Amino acid sequence: MVAQTRLPERWVIVDDGSTDRTAQIVEGYARRYPWIELFRRPVRSDRSFAGKVHAFNAGLERVRSLEFDVIGNLDADLSFDPEYLEFLIGKFAEDPRLGVAGTPFTEDDGYDTARDSFEGENHVAGGCQLFRRQCFEKVGGYIPNRAGGIDWIAVTTARMKGWRTRSFAEKRFHHYRTLGTAGRSSMAASFSYGEKDYYLGGSPVWQLFRVAYRMTRRPVLIDGVALLSGYCWERPVSSELMQFHRQEQMKKLGAILRTLLRLKKVDNFSLATEQRPTN
Repeated sequence: MVAQTRLPERWVIVDDGSTDRTAQIVEGYARRYPWIELFRRPVRSDRSFAGKVHAFNAGLERVRSLEFDVIGNLDADLSFDPEYLEFLIGKFAEDPRLGVAGTPFTEDDGYDTARDSFEGENHVAGGCQLFRRQCFEKVGGYIPNRAGGIDWIAVTTARMKGWRTRSFAEKRFHHYRTLGTAGRSSMAASFSYGEKDYYLGGSPVWQLFRVAYRMTRRPVLIDGVALLSGYCWERPVSSELMQFHRQEQMKKLGAILRTLLRLKKVDNFSLATEQRPTN
């Protein structure tokens, strides 16, 4: 962050009980850079995605008195190039309808969300999300859902309310841990994603195609079966958001099938869905 060509007005790093030397390292940087602040929270007794929201909100309280137009959430296990933040801030300046911005990301095993995920360019990954302040306030911020999906709920709600959300393929951030595997195996992570697909209101039709696709990936069959098994859970999202999500999924599925029928290669990243203007 200190190497960025566009520095933040304030960077609040929230420590909610890390067991490594994170706090000591941050303190050293905070002494040299006055825009860095370490904020300590009590140690969490359990690991849940709701804890991430509580940590973010604690940091948000530290900057409410500042004047700013863009606010971001940044996970600790990633990196990006020195022009990254300046690039994204520039996108907000270019498009007043842009509510959430980010980029695709890569992982050590060669995984690239622009190529290997069907979320597409309208989704912004939760590891690094920048929000226009007005948009963040309109969607109600992050929802402290223990089972996860907090980034997805925020981004999808923004589109539902008429904001443009976009991942810009010109850049990447690098994620240093395989997505979804914190404290669990790849199969357990796939089961958890199946749970999320259900409680976030995913279409059963989309899910069947997703399971079939995952069964062709290594380990063959296993991840697809785990994904399908997890597709049964309580839904914490509104019926309005679920309906909006399913409409987007069906548009993407239609685009995929039309491309395959023309015997062309599917461009996962460019399966864009219509984004309505704000009122």
